[in-house]
Amino acid sequence: MATRTATVKRDTLETQIEVSLNLDGAGNSQLQIGVPFLEHMLDQVARHGMLDLGVNAKGDLHIDAHHTVEDVGITLGQAFAQAVGDKKGLRRYGHAYVPLDEALSRVVVDFSGRPGLIYEVSYPRAMIGAFDVDLLQEFFQGFVNHAKTTLHIDNIRGVNAHHIAETIFKAFGRALRMAVEVDPRMQNIIPSTKGSL
Repeated sequence: MATRTATVKRDTLETQIEVSLNLDGAGNSQLQIGVPFLEHMLDQVARHGMLDLGVNAKGDLHIDAHHTVEDVGITLGQAFAQAVGDKKGLRRYGHAYVPLDEALSRVVVDFSGRPGLIYEVSYPRAMIGAFDVDLLQEFFQGFVNHAKTTLHIDNIRGVNAHHIAETIFKAFGRALRMAVEVDPRMQNIIPSTKGSL
């Protein structure tokens, strides 16, 4: 099987980001983003997705974290698009339910080639420490636009904002792991009746 890896650099006037990704990794991460909460969440994605993930980012954090968080999502999406290649043999679809104490979230992903985000999440407070929870939707929107995935994220219940976010990112990692797994019964088949994704 070909190595399913990618390294993507994205430089703008607002951010300079490099993402390295190995879809067949061991759950390791090296994250230097300057946004500790996002680093914590992406570590969960790596661990639960069994992905090796490196992110180095420098952004205009003196303004706020918006550009950095969104652009990390964009660059991660580009890395996934590159690493999955033509998608031959992929399971394509992935889903996961993940609880954490009182919180429960569901994430469903389709490497469809069609960007789409359904994000049904309500947080009980606007901030988790110094992190603005509105930026989480921006991260996922950037990801789906550039990975060209359909992504449904639903928080089913929860009263602790940190727990809610953590269940989402853990479920995201597990759904990605399922979707990018190679299905031995598909071999070199593109998982679509259209013949392309």
